Amino acid sequence: MIKKIKNAFKIIRKHGKEILSWVFKIGVTLLFAFVFVFYFGRQISVAGNSMKPVADNGDTVLINKIVYNAFRPKRGDVIAFRPKGNENSHYYVRRVIGLPGETIELIEGEIYINEVKLEESYQTKDIAEVGRLKEPLTLADDEYFVLGDNRENNDDSRSANVGNVKREYMYGKAWLCIDTNKRFHLIRRD
Repeated sequence: MIKKIKNAFKIIRKHGKEILSWVFKIGVTLLFAFVFVFYFGRQISVAGNSMKPVADNGDTVLINKIVYNAFRPKRGDVIAFRPKGNENSHYYVRRVIGLPGETIELIEGEIYINEVKLEESYQTKDIAEVGRLKEPLTLADDEYFVLGDNRENNDDSRSANVGNVKREYMYGKAWLCIDTNKRFHLIRRD
């Protein structure tokens, strides 16, 4: 038994640097994987068809939690949030339309921001229900106006139970969608 222990110490002395090098590399890899999954791989299941065609009911969306620590949300970003910060609610996935301080209006079914028509390059449905947009709506310094791309029968900032989204209620930016058939695509602003 003592002979086996002595042989083990000889091997460790002989290959110690190599063993430490491997332990260090494995540790760094595990740390990188943890950080990547924690900040870029958080999953949210989409409930409803409000973001169709970007994401359908039952699809899984990966969220980047760190991006908004360095940058502000931009118009066109697809975000995950809890309405009014309600911890008991599921996450909503919607597109940022209005930014802090802007005035949002709906004129003849078209969205206007600060009296300029919003040009949207992504596919959307027409707005039939105006909700809170019966009159111009001005956002506070920490509020965002969000809409689903499928704007029919949609809970978004037009609805009083969702309202304007404060930055602190945002979970992060959606960047990847995995559909129910296990196919995936990047979620882009345009």
